[in-house]
Amino acid sequence: MNTNNKQVITRFAPSPTGYLHLGAYRTAIYAYLFARKNNGSFVLRIEDTDKERSKKEYEDDIIESLKWLGLDYDKFYRQSEHLDSHNKYLIKMIEDGSAYISKEEAKDGSGVIKEIIRFKNPNIIVKFHDEIKGEVAMNTTDLGDFVIAKNLEEPLFHLAVVVDDFEAGVTHVIRGEDHVSNTPRQILIQRAIGAPTPIYAHLPLVLGPDKLKLSKRRGALKVLAYRDMGFLPEAILNGTAFVGWNPGTDQEVFTRDELIKDFDLSRVQKSPAVFNEEKLNWFNKEHMKLLPMEIIKNEIGKRIINYQLSISNEQLLKLTPIIFDRISKWGDVDEMIKSGELDWVYKDPSYSKDDLIWKKLKDNPEKYQITQSYLVEVEKRFESVSEADFSEESAKKAIWDFAEEKGRGDVLWPLRYALSGREKSPDPFILVDVLGKNETLKRIKNAIKILT
Repeated sequence: MNTNNKQVITRFAPSPTGYLHLGAYRTAIYAYLFARKNNGSFVLRIEDTDKERSKKEYEDDIIESLKWLGLDYDKFYRQSEHLDSHNKYLIKMIEDGSAYISKEEAKDGSGVIKEIIRFKNPNIIVKFHDEIKGEVAMNTTDLGDFVIAKNLEEPLFHLAVVVDDFEAGVTHVIRGEDHVSNTPRQILIQRAIGAPTPIYAHLPLVLGPDKLKLSKRRGALKVLAYRDMGFLPEAILNGTAFVGWNPGTDQEVFTRDELIKDFDLSRVQKSPAVFNEEKLNWFNKEHMKLLPMEIIKNEIGKRIINYQLSISNEQLLKLTPIIFDRISKWGDVDEMIKSGELDWVYKDPSYSKDDLIWKKLKDNPEKYQITQSYLVEVEKRFESVSEADFSEESAKKAIWDFAEEKGRGDVLWPLRYALSGREKSPDPFILVDVLGKNETLKRIKNAIKILT
């Protein structure tokens, strides 16, 4: 890619008029990766000239979201802080004839005459090269003399963007393709004020699962909602970068440094990309697998503590890999707790005697006696294992041959239900290991009693 032999400067320029979703932050991610790959600068510009709709809470959310994603910027400013510069260029353009003050009736039907500032359109074909779309040519005649300011104190989007990009030295404008139609106007203004035309890269749209443009109105979440659900920022960065881009290899899981090293605008696809929540969950789980086990244990433990569950540290150590196997984000631990999936660890299970019967015995008239006899034998064999040696492995060794002889489902199903009280739970030997010998035997005795 041509960088004009200058220091690369990119920018992310959101308007603080609402919460931004991942489709918008993908633009920030690409601009950031491109700048860092080229040892350049990444600028955050808050475009807050729309005084009525701009809100501090949205600006704060943008800043916090970028911080969480790890998109550190080298310069920050608000567009509203540059009104003097906008004014300076407006006056210059009026003086040299490239813009003029037009007295027009207000569009609200009040009959009030207002002075607005229009750009004097030369009515030419504007051509520019886009790093993604290729060569673009647009006839500006249909644009007419477009408005660039409400007055000398209130510049509008096109003028403010051009002046701010010029003064910040922006070399590469990476933004959504919905801005393609704005580019000819901005190039005309650049030429009028003597600003160079930056290199453009207009990114294809990000679509939701419904194949429509991703938007908050159709359920797109703000970025910090993913933090609150327990996603890792590294996974959001990796997963969002892959929405419409790939490195040209089979590798999918990337660290930040690897993304910076391999990112290339030429590999951004030209067609719209679909955002896939399931794939994002996959990315998150892959990044969770890279974490040290101590961090995984602490994250799971924090949630167990929050719900004040009576789970010992020894049990937590044994539960951690079991829980981790069933989650793709930290928030899934909360869902497991709320749904009762972990109740078996610290609560006596509740069930009927029919729940204890394996499906193949359901029609046997002696099903209760048979199942009870199996549990009595399991109890007897577990009793023979010392408490010090009682574990997943020793429990399996004690009863496996018996289960093979009588039928694994016939023996292991009632054991599992007696220990967990649930149709879906870890296998019975894991349950035994977590519960320990005394609690295991107590629950088996209770099941035998229920079957009597």
